[in-house]
Amino acid sequence: METTTAVKMAGGEGGQEKEVSDGSSGSSGNENKTSVGHRRTHSRGVSYGGDEKGIFEYFGWVYHIGVNSIGHEYCNLRFLFIRGKYVEMYKRDPHENPGIRPIRKGVIGPTLMVEELGRRKVRNGDLYVIQFYNRLDESKKGEIACSTAGEARKWMEAFDYAKQQAEYELSRGVSTRNKLNMEADIDLEGHRPRVRRYAHGLKKLIRIGQGPEMLLRQTSNLDGNCTSDGFFEGESGDAIEAHKWKCVRTVNGVRIFEDIADSKSGKGALVKAVALVDANADTVFEVILNLDRHKRYEWDMLTGDLELIDSYDGHYDVVYGTYDPKYLTRWQSKRDFVFSRQWVRGQEGAYTILQFPAVHKKRPPRSGYRRTTINPSTWEIRSLNTPMGSNTAKCLVTQMLEIHTAGWCRWKKNSCSKFEKTIPFALLSQVSGLKEYIGANPSLNCQVSTMVVQSKVSDVSTSSCEFEDLELQDEFYDAIAGDSSSSSEDEESEDDADNKEKKIKLKNVSWAISSLALKRVSAPVANKELDPSVPPVDVDASQFNGILHKGKDEADSNCWTSPSGRGFMIRGKTYLKDNGKVMGGDPLLKLIAVDWFKVDKATDKIALHPRCLVQSDAGKKLPFILVVNLEVPAKPNYSLVLYYASERPVNKNSLLGKFVDGTDMFRDARFKLIPSIVEGYWMVKRAVGTKACLLGKAVTCRYFRQDNFLEIDVDIGSSSVARSVIGLVLGYVTSLVVDLAILIEAKEEEELPEYILGTVRLNRVRLESAVPLDA
Repeated sequence: METTTAVKMAGGEGGQEKEVSDGSSGSSGNENKTSVGHRRTHSRGVSYGGDEKGIFEYFGWVYHIGVNSIGHEYCNLRFLFIRGKYVEMYKRDPHENPGIRPIRKGVIGPTLMVEELGRRKVRNGDLYVIQFYNRLDESKKGEIACSTAGEARKWMEAFDYAKQQAEYELSRGVSTRNKLNMEADIDLEGHRPRVRRYAHGLKKLIRIGQGPEMLLRQTSNLDGNCTSDGFFEGESGDAIEAHKWKCVRTVNGVRIFEDIADSKSGKGALVKAVALVDANADTVFEVILNLDRHKRYEWDMLTGDLELIDSYDGHYDVVYGTYDPKYLTRWQSKRDFVFSRQWVRGQEGAYTILQFPAVHKKRPPRSGYRRTTINPSTWEIRSLNTPMGSNTAKCLVTQMLEIHTAGWCRWKKNSCSKFEKTIPFALLSQVSGLKEYIGANPSLNCQVSTMVVQSKVSDVSTSSCEFEDLELQDEFYDAIAGDSSSSSEDEESEDDADNKEKKIKLKNVSWAISSLALKRVSAPVANKELDPSVPPVDVDASQFNGILHKGKDEADSNCWTSPSGRGFMIRGKTYLKDNGKVMGGDPLLKLIAVDWFKVDKATDKIALHPRCLVQSDAGKKLPFILVVNLEVPAKPNYSLVLYYASERPVNKNSLLGKFVDGTDMFRDARFKLIPSIVEGYWMVKRAVGTKACLLGKAVTCRYFRQDNFLEIDVDIGSSSVARSVIGLVLGYVTSLVVDLAILIEAKEEEELPEYILGTVRLNRVRLESAVPLDA
């Protein structure tokens, strides 16, 4: 019998209360079955600080992957243990083998960056890879991998909690020794003799023979443990969209909607099928991406026969498929198709899968087959909160596509139609098949997994003292990225087979979702962010000329405007109690100019460039300027630079003041952006979404504070997911109207309600209008 504890932080900051739920799970002797024991739930307060009584832990199985000094790839099953800000890697489970020594150790410092690299083929299995690197020195890297996207997500959450622990200890000054150690960890220049000292020849301990011959490829037991007493099914974005969805049919428990907001445009109908599925989002995502034809035959009548052609950057692949048309048409000629799949996981855990028809040189038209085109479509999978006491995970699955056939209009009116013999109908029917398939196979939610993310609360005094004596002064990526050139007696390959048979349970931590209240934030609430004792200055945008001009009206193109914040939903005064969000008000800062530069490579510190308006006489007279430099990866690269000005100096005791003069770690945890595609291709709208994103956790952000300005350089190319999405956006940029809102996330009672820091609307920007920075 083993016990796991799932921890949920309420406020997101160190020292805040967290909800702790304890559950027990047992496993039978049969390796193909897992039984779940009695669960009990309670709440109590837990703090991060070293002088408190509790600290957060995560532990479980992962794959450690990499390339050794002689070019051989390795993939070893390892037990990873996170306690506070400290990380250890074991060959065996230390709970079952007391006294075993870790083969790797390290600390998680403020400069650690964690990036999800997506899916990768490793030794005949698909794994989801997580990379660690130092934001100050990206040559320091290491990788671990998980068998499912859900496990990868939970490990990323675990490392995020550990970074918060490190930040909290640094801000509280738990002890002078700890603080000095953390400061030393930031500097990773030179060789690493201390790695070998505390890990006993670490570079020689990675390889374990040949590792597992075949990776276990089994879905996780993602058993739900939801604690919300509400059940919410609705739009979950942070920007208000213009869609008007109307339910026109219900087929086999699946609702079919049509967007009637633009039904008279003549461009075809945008429709979607929506179903409530008794599984979590991670399980549904795995089922949809799985190419095993024997499994797809059970729910997919159209794309059951799929073959992987090519895969790129872990979040994009191209597949080839065939189908028998006798189930759809009276024609008997065989059909084939090629389409691409691109997937994105949001910070809140929801998945979006984009499917486009494609052409690939490896699959030219095939003799005896008629090449057909699959309608562009999207899958959206979002976990839902379940009622109190329920142990059944639920998610909302939506498939959306555009239909150009006239048969749709007749079919939705229940008239006799040939629409049910078309490819669009077969695509919409996939949702119904998926729902029934998962319902008929409950084991999908409780299959054996090779890895687990578990957590519990331990005694801080024990953990911190243990690690202090070890003098850990190396970041975790230093330990995990070590060379692997030989084996040792401490690591034998025989244990890999034993670890494959572990039956370990994964807890599913659900975050509360509540309905949104459409109320506007009052302007005086935001005014406390600026110094009221200083007379305001007149911020005249006409004094500043950027490369992009300010738009005259909605029909203007290649320009910018500054919309109000009423199109965005932000945290209200009672957010910590009821998760209520309200409609944004007018921005605190005024957008005065937008530059659109063409550069050879990503360029930081734009504000120091002589042609930047910050260096102009008018710019130097402004009390404060916020410069947001969005570094767009392309060929060539671009920089979209937004300049926001205030009429008064920043109040140093306000949230904005803490952000402007705070640490990079604090800024990363608070700088938030809300996107919204107001006008453009619907597939791009679904890819970008409307959910708020903490940019410092999604991509690398660098901050430069000097004189009367703060510059934020947002390196979009630092994330493979962001690169793929921005690549799609650039393909349609001349037809897009994009709204962006930036704000500082409020996490404390006194910081609420949130306010909009600044907004921008970009109207149909042309790439060729970008000006070379050094011209």
